[in-house]
Amino acid sequence: MIYLKAFLVGGLICALSQILIDRTRLTPARILSAYVVLGVALTGLGLWEPVVRFAGCGATVPLLGFGYAMAQGVRSAVAESGLLGAFTGGLTAAAGGVAAAVFFSLLAAVFFSAGDRS
Repeated sequence: MIYLKAFLVGGLICALSQILIDRTRLTPARILSAYVVLGVALTGLGLWEPVVRFAGCGATVPLLGFGYAMAQGVRSAVAESGLLGAFTGGLTAAAGGVAAAVFFSLLAAVFFSAGDRS
């Protein structure tokens, strides 16, 4: 049942993204940035945690989940380090994901060449 919940929530997020791309003048980069900020805001307001408990990876894998991870990192770092944690917690929590993205991007650049397809 958890797979169905994850699929529905993740699919709903992706469908909303596609609607925004098709129906508005927003660029994908702006939509992605807005999703990260929205994930942080919803986590700060306590509204995203119930969605994460309901859908699991369907709520933590999309970019809203990246914002959720950053906000959780800030929350725990502030509890440990005080105000300094507000600046370091999000970076610490997101470091693994960012490092993986950089590594796999580099790997793709080494093995594949970019070129004009026309």
